[in-house]
Amino acid sequence: MQTVAPLWLWALFVAIVIVALWIDFSVLKRDGPRDTGFRQALNWSLIWVGVSFAFNALLWAALWHTSGDSAFATARALEFFTGYLLEKSLAVDNIFVFLMIFSYFAVPAAYQKRVLMIGVLGAIALRAVMILLGAWLLAQFHWVLYVFGAFLLITGVKMWRAAGEEPALEDNPALRLLKRVLPVSAQYDGERFWTRENGVRVATPLLMVVALVALTDVVFAVDSIPAIFAITTDPFIVLTSNVFAVLGLRAMYFLLAAVAARFHLLSYGLALILVFIGTKMLIVDFIQIPIWLSLGVVVSILIGAMLLSLRGAGTKPAA
Repeated sequence: MQTVAPLWLWALFVAIVIVALWIDFSVLKRDGPRDTGFRQALNWSLIWVGVSFAFNALLWAALWHTSGDSAFATARALEFFTGYLLEKSLAVDNIFVFLMIFSYFAVPAAYQKRVLMIGVLGAIALRAVMILLGAWLLAQFHWVLYVFGAFLLITGVKMWRAAGEEPALEDNPALRLLKRVLPVSAQYDGERFWTRENGVRVATPLLMVVALVALTDVVFAVDSIPAIFAITTDPFIVLTSNVFAVLGLRAMYFLLAAVAARFHLLSYGLALILVFIGTKMLIVDFIQIPIWLSLGVVVSILIGAMLLSLRGAGTKPAA
């Protein structure tokens, strides 16, 4: 698997991720089981976005230094930004599912932070494996690109049809299986995953929530990772843009949870993005869509969906 990044840039990326996770865990430990307010979530979201942009600038400088070609460095930096924006926007749909899970299990806001941090760790590990595997497959078998494209196209159509409908969590087969295998307490016991009732060790509802969040990470990784390969096949750019989009997931959840009802049309926009990306992959050998045009389409769809949501917010009944 060929990549534009020198070895030292890989090492720096790993170091940044480790430091970022350490900071996030330190903040989580300091705050304890306490609700995350809108202002705090907004501040941390801006910090993670700023870190991502700073890394993109560093990527441009490193590639310009090693290649001596500013146009080449700009193209790769634009690929990172487009991939980051794409993964960040698809993470929004992920967050809406998290919100549904937390609401269904009536998880206190103070306990949601720990679940989300576990979800972030799982998402980073899972995506790293899937991205490297996907990059290897594309390098060995070009036709896999068409499989990814068809999968995204079908997923986008299904997402469009399901948009606006309330998912029936009680019909989730994973949840039914977990309830059948594990004895589950009807009450929470702080942030514990296990507790004792009448001398018997049983799972708390928080363990069920973690299991469903992990399952959601798997499902959305399968959907989102093929999408970024339509932007670039370089494993370094794919991995870094994906991981940086996931790093701020915890803060972004609490930020969007407060305004989720205002962007009720966003799922339709995400469905259109998947259809566009899937089509782009299917026609890649016949029509080359420039990276700047892909970025423009993604941004336009997102802004359009958000503006239409805000415009219709006054007529849409509250959830």
